[in-house]
Amino acid sequence: MSVSILSIGELLVEIMREKVDESLDKPGTFVGPFPSGAPAIFADAVAKLGESSGIIGTVGEDDFGRLIIERLKKDGVDTTYVRISKNFTTGVAFVAYFFDGSRKFIYHLPYAASGRISIEQLDEKYLSGVKYLHIMGSSLSINEDCRKVCQRAIEIVKKSGGKVSLDPNLRPELLSVEEIRKICQPVLAMSDVVMPSGEEACMLTGIEKTFSACEKLLEYGPEIVALKQGEKGSVVFTKKGKVEVPSFKVKEVDPTGAGDCFDAGFLVGLLRKWSLERVARFANAVGALSVTKKGPMEGAPSLQQVNDLLNSA
Repeated sequence: MSVSILSIGELLVEIMREKVDESLDKPGTFVGPFPSGAPAIFADAVAKLGESSGIIGTVGEDDFGRLIIERLKKDGVDTTYVRISKNFTTGVAFVAYFFDGSRKFIYHLPYAASGRISIEQLDEKYLSGVKYLHIMGSSLSINEDCRKVCQRAIEIVKKSGGKVSLDPNLRPELLSVEEIRKICQPVLAMSDVVMPSGEEACMLTGIEKTFSACEKLLEYGPEIVALKQGEKGSVVFTKKGKVEVPSFKVKEVDPTGAGDCFDAGFLVGLLRKWSLERVARFANAVGALSVTKKGPMEGAPSLQQVNDLLNSA
């Protein structure tokens, strides 16, 4: 058995401040744990949209690990290659939200089970059936072992005729921008699709103007660059030009995971061989719905919910 879309990387729980503008350096209240981790949110969203989805990663043999695996399985994600470690606890992210829309993270990842992904978890037969392998910059940032696993998986998938997508998902809390840029470059060169935010596109290229940065990213190897602009929608760049697609108006409750859900919608649309404009509109709808509930995965919509939004717009 294989899956159409596969992700690799951190599986963790998120514990967040209950109120906005409660910083992490003072006593206060938290809510959670919520199953999280960018690759996990992405994989969950893909499955809820009706495509076969899987993830490779590691959790601890603890309640947090069980929480994550049970949630992914319930939503239809293949967790065959999620390893359960007896020696390391499940990764945790503590998160604070602020009125200006910014967030602050404290991660327990590099020395948690999340960072214990190994080459032995890669099944070449399984990977050879994957149509899209989705890589996150946050996963590349954890440690050298995670980078090696991602690179090897890319080689197998590309050799088998599959494609690779990259979300830079920059996490300055884990590595500096310079370090992230360095580790992303080899993956950029092997990627078919890149889905950055404007800030990420500029950081990766060193170019200040967002659209120019996205056009520059095309020179690194990708066929498609899908720029995520939140409430402004998205812009899809190819060597033939660009397509700008507006977003949908929703009431934002929790922005975490919106980019990951957009990624899921975009790849699902590409698999269904839609026009780029239709793919982007679908992805915008998935991303918009994802912010309407508290918790990283809680807003990830079903295909029916996405279609309802598309039809009502």
